[in-house]
Amino acid sequence: MNTIVLMALTATLGTWFVTALGAATVVFFKSPNPKALNLMLGFASGVMIAASFWSLLQPAIERAEASSSGLPAYVVATLGFLSGAVFMWGSDKIVSFSRKRTDNAQGKPNERLNRIIMLILSITLHNIPEGLAVGVAFGALQGGIHNMESFMGAVTIAVGIGLQNFPEGAAVSIPLRREGYSRKKSFLLGQASGLVEPVAGVIGAMLVVYVEAILPFALSFAAGAMILVAVHELIPECQQNQKAQPYTATMGIVTGFAVMMLLDVMLG
Repeated sequence: MNTIVLMALTATLGTWFVTALGAATVVFFKSPNPKALNLMLGFASGVMIAASFWSLLQPAIERAEASSSGLPAYVVATLGFLSGAVFMWGSDKIVSFSRKRTDNAQGKPNERLNRIIMLILSITLHNIPEGLAVGVAFGALQGGIHNMESFMGAVTIAVGIGLQNFPEGAAVSIPLRREGYSRKKSFLLGQASGLVEPVAGVIGAMLVVYVEAILPFALSFAAGAMILVAVHELIPECQQNQKAQPYTATMGIVTGFAVMMLLDVMLG
């Protein structure tokens, strides 16, 4: 296996492992502390937003400017960013449509089952661009594997995504436990939501390694997908108790953004 692809696989296995650690929290308690959960989800949002710019969009623009594709860098970055957002929007619509068809076939909706399915699917769905983001970042090392700055940039993305995977694992397993599933089954389903990341990571790395010209577009695509997930799913979810705790989630977002920015600027 290509060294770059192997590095991407190793990194995304690490991000999946952190998802599993988050899912394992179901062993210790049945119901999460709403304040702590909002803080963690807000932190995850801030990490994703910061990573989208410093680790994805900025390198995409720099590489597009240096390429000989003939397209202006701002066009490549904008098209990639919008394509990533549209991809996630379309995927969400397909999942929603499938759920409605199932409800109609049954005659009445199974609310409990629907909640569980949508929870697992939504987390799994947005783990795909996260895996792609890590894979693309490591794929970008092709031809410059000994460049410590580029390598640390790829590691920073993996670390940032790994950090925000912890609350995501808990966000799947804990509600499942609350719905009556056993701790073991809740953990298994929670960690399974992160298994798509190694697959997506390898695909992302292979695409960039063997089709290097798509790198700027691929980086922008991953950024668009991550921004849509953060804004559409994570931020609204962490703001549910805003009246009772007006600044908990907000400070989580700010802290997550600052930590990811610090990591990327300091290490990348």
